Formats: sequence, structure tokens, C-alpha cells
Amino acid sequence: MDTRDLLTIGEVAARAGVSVPTLRFYETKGLVHATRTAGNQRRYPRHTLRRLALARAAQRFGLSLDEIREALDSLPAQRPPTARDWARLSRRWHDALQERIDALVELRDTTSGCIGCGCLSTSSCPIYNPGDERGAEGPGARRWPAGLRDG
Repeated sequence: MDTRDLLTIGEVAARAGVSVPTLRFYETKGLVHATRTAGNQRRYPRHTLRRLALARAAQRFGLSLDEIREALDSLPAQRPPTARDWARLSRRWHDALQERIDALVELRDTTSGCIGCGCLSTSSCPIYNPGDERGAEGPGARRWPAGLRDG
């Protein structure tokens, strides 16, 4: 790799819009990888910027760091990913993202009339839980759409 294609930690952080500690954190989580100079300074390949952009977008849309790392691990580490590499990664996430989209739409559509009203109607409220009947089903909000609850 041409050393002109290597960026310092400060350059990557500034270009990616993250702090240096965030970039180090992403490195400890395996999202990005650096090489070291003879003076033990980090140097990142220029294509690290694309990996960071994808990671930040994926986090905004609710993917965990483990999910992001797993997907990024499918990309080549020693060269910039090709369009084919990115397409393969995108296909891996398609179904999971669609499930999240569907769950968010369901949440939006089922709660628009009751958020903040406090009625707890026994006939129509989606979160009413008399006698804590749902407690036996496990932790978390059991009546919310499956893709948006903890359990």
C-alpha cells in the first residue's frame, strides 16, 4: 500500500466527523484497523473513511456494533472494497433492515392515538396490562411490535 494512502488518526477523525477517542473505540471493537509506524503511531488506509461512514449510518438505524463488525468483517481488509463487496454486504442486511422498518411502521401506526393520553382503556389500549398478565412472558414491553421490544 502506498504510504500516501495512509491517514493519521487525527486526519481520519476529522474527515469522518468523529472524535479521536471514538475512532480508537471503533478500533477496539474491530470496526476499523490501523497499522503502526516505526514510532508506534496509528495509520489508517484511506478506505477506512467508507467503513466509518457505513458504521455510523448503521448505528443511527439501530444496528448493534456487533452486527456492524460482523458485516464489515466480510469486506476485504487489505484493499478498498469494490462495488461487488458493498453489494454483498448490503444483501446481508436487507432482511434485518426490512424487519426493523416494518416494526417501526407498526409502532407508529398502533401508538399514534394513545401516546401520552394515559387512558389505559381495557378495550383498545395496546399497552394495557391488567394484573401484570404479560409479566409471565418475560421482560420488556410485550405488547409492542416484536422487532422493537427487548424480549
